[in-house]
Amino acid sequence: MILKLNKAILKIAVVLLMLIGFCSFFSLGKKESESYQSKDFSEIIENGVEATSSEIEKLVATAVQFEKGNISIAQLQHQLTKTRNSFKKIEAVIAFYYPEHVKAYLNGAPLPHLDAFPMDENKKDDSYVMSPEAYKTSLPLDVLDTGHFRGKAKVVEPKGLQILDELIFSKNPEEEKEQILKLSQSLQQYFKPIKKAISHRVYFYDFEIAEAARLELIRIFSLGITGFDTPGSLHALEEAKHALLGTQVLLTPITGKLKQKERTEINKLFKASIQFIDKSKNFESFDRLAFLINYINPLYASLWKAQQSLSIKSTASIYEETPSWNAESTNIFADDFLNPYYYSLLNQKEDSKELRKLGEKLFYEKQLSHSGKMSCASCHQPELAFTDGKKKSFSGINGKTVLRNSPTLINAVFADRYFYDLRAQDLEEQAEHVIENHLEFNTNFEEIMEKLSQDETYQKLFTLNFDEKQPLTRYNFAKALSSYVLSLRSFNSEFDQYVRGERKNISKQVKQGFNLFMGKANCATCHFPPTFSGLVPPLYRENESEVLGVLEKPDAYKIDKDLGRYNNHVFTEQQDIYKHSFKTTTVRNVAFTSPYFHNGAYATLEEVIDFYDQGGAAGIGLSYELPQQTLPEDSLQLSQKEKEALIAFLNSLSDNPFQ
Repeated sequence: MILKLNKAILKIAVVLLMLIGFCSFFSLGKKESESYQSKDFSEIIENGVEATSSEIEKLVATAVQFEKGNISIAQLQHQLTKTRNSFKKIEAVIAFYYPEHVKAYLNGAPLPHLDAFPMDENKKDDSYVMSPEAYKTSLPLDVLDTGHFRGKAKVVEPKGLQILDELIFSKNPEEEKEQILKLSQSLQQYFKPIKKAISHRVYFYDFEIAEAARLELIRIFSLGITGFDTPGSLHALEEAKHALLGTQVLLTPITGKLKQKERTEINKLFKASIQFIDKSKNFESFDRLAFLINYINPLYASLWKAQQSLSIKSTASIYEETPSWNAESTNIFADDFLNPYYYSLLNQKEDSKELRKLGEKLFYEKQLSHSGKMSCASCHQPELAFTDGKKKSFSGINGKTVLRNSPTLINAVFADRYFYDLRAQDLEEQAEHVIENHLEFNTNFEEIMEKLSQDETYQKLFTLNFDEKQPLTRYNFAKALSSYVLSLRSFNSEFDQYVRGERKNISKQVKQGFNLFMGKANCATCHFPPTFSGLVPPLYRENESEVLGVLEKPDAYKIDKDLGRYNNHVFTEQQDIYKHSFKTTTVRNVAFTSPYFHNGAYATLEEVIDFYDQGGAAGIGLSYELPQQTLPEDSLQLSQKEKEALIAFLNSLSDNPFQ
């Protein structure tokens, strides 16, 4: 039963939201902006939203006729395509201002997920204890994206355009008539608050629109052309085209202010990118690497240059909080594309070379463990990209191992959750789990602080780094260790250098491998570039976990028993959808990090690719044991040459500077 707000409170809330211009998802900690535009942006955006709303209405009507048997599936597919293309033209804005709503109800992955807005029916006096359903005809969506909802965790079935794409373009859509109609109607209902919120929005800031456009370029490359958005139809290229067209129109009030030369350059890039898509034959043969290097990255850089020319500030200079995505970066594969300090409790102003050195010393310090025989480096060796080359790492107890394989620490900072089961929320908490685990350090902070306090060298180093009466504390310890782990990052592989134009060429095999990774092989639908991990673009604020159906060993007909995320002791995540679910780790530096997967059962990349090629556990007939598998069970049908090309690309991501 949905709770109702007091009418007086509701009216006051609406007035207040209108007065503040309906804050965007970036609004916390915002300083005064020096410029904004309203009228020009409003007309473009409202027209786009209205067009999408109209297509959704037609989709519902078409679904009704399909359910009655009056029209063909081809007609329904055609209308869905029109609806999705219309949404793509305005996606940059909608996804920028209302990201949670879009993900949960409009265009999220076609998988069961935890409700983003759980409500507590027992709490009567809290205006935030509401579901989106309660706001459909009342408050705009801005309040929905503040994250202040509370209540019991609840698994909800997928909604929106992606699940419709999967069903309508499935092998047997006739069997899904009722569900297709239901989902179409749901889409219409959940799009209504978008229309209302947009129509009431007072300001569309120029810096927000500029960055929404650049984020859309990231989205097109990392989610669009990979097929992530179109799991059934694979109309990825057509949708990318409409997203580019819509983004170009959205930017008109900004580009119109540019000098002719700059405006012409940007418009030429948009036109050329669309022409490149039009010339492409099909999804599988599309040259994604050429698209990235010749069109996406140049557009991405040119739009930032345009911002600078017009003195439009970036979010980095306007907002007080540390952003995940660096809006001032000029290349999606740039070393500074993501901000490592977003993912740590350590503030950039607090960090220093001296603190990093202290963290490094702690990293190799065996006295931190209860036995005095184990350090962080015991399981994370620099020459192996901070792994240990073992199936499962040795523990502090003779003859035993820890639960899982040791993942790389290079670029590990770029995550919002840590460990294979995602039990830690930040780097600092990750260290705590290692310290307290009886199979690892088997100690506590009190014991560690006692040991360090008796060491004159550590006393001096902590005093040097922390201007406090008692510098040797668990919090300062965590900061130092985080500083070192945070420094273990690198985006300087041969492939990175080539994409950035710092390297003249790479082999045809590597190019082919990248295009397979981003297309036919479906790797990039889980390992998102440029981190090539489960950190979800375009804002890279959330880690995905996947149910792959990893076997006990490659030739076994038996699923590994580890329940993964289901057993991470995070109460809300004790759900069936998380059984055998594990964090999607990076494939950067995989040449150094064998054996693979959480259980270390796969010794070679060849074995790993064969596993994916056959469709995981479900692909070999074990779907009855793993009904929640998120990896598609259909074979990828990769040839031997294609598998070799994939491995060549993966090896080109090697850049371990810490050997």
